[in-house]
Amino acid sequence: MLTGKHLIAGQWIEADKTFRSATINQTDADFAVGRVSDVANAVTAAEQAFETYGYTTRAARAEFLNKIADEIDVLGDEITAVGCAETGLPEARLVGERGRTTGQLRLFAKHILDGDYLDRRHDGALPDRTPLPRADLRMIQRPIGPVAVFGASNFPLAFSTAGGDTAAALAAGCPVVVKGHSAHPGTGELVAQAIDKAIFACGLPAGVFSLIQGGNRDVGTALVQHPLIKAVGFTGSLGGGRALFDLCAARPEPIPFFGELGSVNPMFVMPNKLEADTDALAAGWAQSLTMGAGQFCTNPGIAVTVAGASSAAFIAQASKALSEAQAQAMLTDGIADAYRSGVATFDGTNADRVLRTEDAQGRSALPNLYRVSAQDWLKNHALHQEVFGPLGLVVEADSTEQMVELARHLEGQLTCTVHLNESDYDAAKALLPVLERKAGRVLANAFPTGVEVCDSMVHGGPYPASTNFGATSVGTLSIRRFLRPVCFQDIPKELLPADLVD
Repeated sequence: MLTGKHLIAGQWIEADKTFRSATINQTDADFAVGRVSDVANAVTAAEQAFETYGYTTRAARAEFLNKIADEIDVLGDEITAVGCAETGLPEARLVGERGRTTGQLRLFAKHILDGDYLDRRHDGALPDRTPLPRADLRMIQRPIGPVAVFGASNFPLAFSTAGGDTAAALAAGCPVVVKGHSAHPGTGELVAQAIDKAIFACGLPAGVFSLIQGGNRDVGTALVQHPLIKAVGFTGSLGGGRALFDLCAARPEPIPFFGELGSVNPMFVMPNKLEADTDALAAGWAQSLTMGAGQFCTNPGIAVTVAGASSAAFIAQASKALSEAQAQAMLTDGIADAYRSGVATFDGTNADRVLRTEDAQGRSALPNLYRVSAQDWLKNHALHQEVFGPLGLVVEADSTEQMVELARHLEGQLTCTVHLNESDYDAAKALLPVLERKAGRVLANAFPTGVEVCDSMVHGGPYPASTNFGATSVGTLSIRRFLRPVCFQDIPKELLPADLVD
């Protein structure tokens, strides 16, 4: 049952003001508005909890992560019902996303038990070495302290309250303060209830986790600028993320801001592959482009082809497939308005509008498709920008050599894709080294929507895809964001962290 309250250090807290969550099915609920005082209380409790939680055993933290997953499963049907009502996402999507959320919690539990993430190193003492002796040196990765996490609009479970950032931070040994997203506060509260039950069941300090609902920008500002917060995880817009990034950098003690911001995830469709598989490529792109109303961070918004008969056929087939797509609900009124604004911006450029759909009403969206020459794309930076929704742009190059030139002018991306067959390999050899510098994940003959949660996944990339190109927000490597190496020199074994003694 929803309370509409914040969870701060084990207490469900009311607020002076509330906001109303107007859901798709018009089932309204009121939720507490966050206050700066709530931030202070939550972060102070997190720092106190870190003094204990930061030094728990890996086994204890693994048990906690598994227990959170178990408690989320217990509330599964209710989470799905509320999530569908708040976001308009279909039931199957929410069920799948819940499975991903619990799956990554359990994956991190296994990962920390394995212990490889600690990157333990030992250089034994060399007291007789000349001309100078060497001390006993032991290095290990240690948790950094309390972490702030901002819930994402497009993934109410997998990137929000108990999503990847929270799971990675808790696995590392860092307490978490979540600023919930106002688009799905009920979903966030139910997940927070599951975490609260897991904290109690595992006998952990209550300040290990807090959820602050809603609130204005003062709440987010206070959270990232609180001196006890040591890192921030964020998934959202370029404008909002950059503002928080600047606040983190402007602190007296700057802290890392791990933001995933924006990406058009370009596909380079090589000529021989395009000629051989025109229809399949067009159908696959249309499906990926409209998945979830285009509200995936890996949505492939740009397809680069070489102009000619095959490209014209690809555009025609993609237009036909997109014209048959049904209107889908976007996550919020604001996102729907931003999508329509993005369409209007494209209409104001020299791009040719291939598919013009009637504007859907309210939170609904329909796909739109544009075509532009490589020369015109290079001249107009507006065409390089992400439009969050089912908008596609085909950029037609004169040659594969010009494809490489286009790739050089890309901003940082989460993904870059190459569609090719063996007869395209020679041309692709010049393209792939450029794409490697532009994206965190490079794909061949696939569509980037759908991110596998595993050891080898990289979900990040050069700015503006993310604010830290050396990090990932998905996969077990993401735990490294909330750790720092510490070297212990000549410290007696009795005083070393337990993980260093073995």
